[in-house]
Amino acid sequence: MFQAVRYEGLEKPSWLPPNSVFGPVWAGLYFLMAVAAFMVWRRGGFLKQALPLSVYSIQLVANFSWVFIYLEARDLLAAFIELCCLWVLILVTAVLFGRVRRASAFLLVPYLIWVFFAGSLNFEPRTLR
Repeated sequence: MFQAVRYEGLEKPSWLPPNSVFGPVWAGLYFLMAVAAFMVWRRGGFLKQALPLSVYSIQLVANFSWVFIYLEARDLLAAFIELCCLWVLILVTAVLFGRVRRASAFLLVPYLIWVFFAGSLNFEPRTLR
């Protein structure tokens, strides 16, 4: 139904930021994620923090998968569903990180907000068609 849609051909929402914004925002988010993971890792390494660091790794794979689903496979519905799953994984990661060190959970809040915003952008072109 929504497969094989070219991103360039979609009607975009008026509140879509310019493409030049996405790179710096993601760089900042990846930095915050890395700092948060490092803070958890410092509390005993992977052996002691296996669950939070494993969930963190899974959400990173989900994060990278979205790019393929949305931009390469061009399946908007699957990308939106995957993004919802990613949001839940980030939330679970934040909760688990917060149990180890509260500051590490707070570092993931901008990531949660941005993925929610990205989900809105992801869903909007589908509804504008």
